[in-house]
Parts: sequence; structure tokens; C-alpha cells
Amino acid sequence: MSKNVLILASNVGLWGEELQAPWDALKKAGFNVTLATPKGLTPLPLQLSMDKGFVDPMQNYNVNPAEVVDRINEILDTGEWDTPIKIEDAKMEDYDALVLVGGPGSPLDIVGNAYVHDLCVKAFNQEKVLGALCYAVGAFVWARDVDTLHRPIIYGKKIVAHPRAWDFTGPLNYPLVRTTPENAGTDLVTQGFVFPLQVIVEDAVGPMGKVYSDPTTNREKPQVMYDHPFVTALSVESSIAFGDKMVEALSA
Repeated sequence: MSKNVLILASNVGLWGEELQAPWDALKKAGFNVTLATPKGLTPLPLQLSMDKGFVDPMQNYNVNPAEVVDRINEILDTGEWDTPIKIEDAKMEDYDALVLVGGPGSPLDIVGNAYVHDLCVKAFNQEKVLGALCYAVGAFVWARDVDTLHRPIIYGKKIVAHPRAWDFTGPLNYPLVRTTPENAGTDLVTQGFVFPLQVIVEDAVGPMGKVYSDPTTNREKPQVMYDHPFVTALSVESSIAFGDKMVEALSA
């Protein structure tokens, strides 16, 4: 019987490939995939994530291959992402796995979202696979309940986190592609990323856990980790490896 996967994505700053890669991998593997966003609106990619010529200033290479951008445009053209449910309406008992995808906007409406924390805790307690990519890993830091002595659900686990060396201090805004008055994103400007992910994840896993955060990671050498029930991956360059690892974890 095919398994059901719930994917959570930001409405204010999705990095396109970080949804596209696991979305395509899971669907190709035959899983039933449901998309959820905070507003119940299409998760629109950041303009930077759709720029075929964009060279990431921290990684110093082009992170948006033309074929990836073309595939995301195809998804947007055909409306595959146009009917998400609201995260607050999702019921974890309906799904076999929970996947959180990243982008600079995920700290704004995914990581600190109480409905997301509740889904994470329920997935953990129901012994389901939980995956998170890039800054969405931060949601696992705040997902806690009485059964874990209020410790993060990732306490004692091996987890991948976006490296401190890739954080920056310049102004960051969040312009999206294909906006509408209803789905306009945000005009907020932050000073770099909202928080240093590596630091908070190192605290969350505690002395018995371990954080993997290699700043030399790239498309040829992605970083992804499966420490049951968690699948975590570093950033956009690891999106394909993340999707493949999710398929592997759910097929075991």
C-alpha cells in the first residue's frame, strides 16, 4: 500500500528546489504527497531561487541549474502546488511521514510555528519518519513535549544543519515570483538569516548527539543524514540527496 507524505512549505520565502526535489522524488517513488502551507496558499519560490545566473556569495558557484529552474516553472505552470491545505488543518494520523522544506522564509513561518511543532511531536510519538531540509531543521529544535522531558525531539540524534560559516550579516529581503495580491509574500527585511541554525541545533541535540555542518558541501558532495526517524540535509545543494534519502527511509 502506498504511503502518505505531508510536506510543509513556507509562504514567505521558499527556495524552489528545496520543495521541487523531494516533491518529485517522492511522487516518482509512488507515494501520495500532500502539500501544506501556513496560509493554505501556493508556496511561491524566492526570485533568487529562480535566477539561473545566481552565484551564491557564500558557496561561490551557481546554485540554480537551468534544468531545475525549468522544472519548477513547469510545476508552477501546471498548478501542482496550487491547492495546499493549511498547516493548522493537517492531522498527523493521516500520514506516514512529515517533511519540512527550507528557504530563507522558513524561519519566519515554519520554524516557530506552533502548529508545525505539534505535527512534529505527533509524528515523533507515532514513530513516523520526519525529514527537514536547510533552515526548516530549526523546527525540530522547538518541537518538545512531556514524553521527551521537554527536551527537543532531536535530543541525542545525529542531525545535519546549515553551517555557521554560510550565515551572513547583510540585509535580506524576500521577493517572490508570480505574486498576486492574495499571495504577495512579505516586505520584511532581516539582517541576514533570522538565526544561526547550527548553533541552536548543537544545543538541541545535547552532549550525546552530533551535528554535521560541512561548509565544503556542494552538489557533487551533498550532506544528508538518516538517524531514524530523522532525515536531515544541509541546503539547496543537498535537495536531491534529501529527496532520495526520504524515499529510502520510507521504503525500508
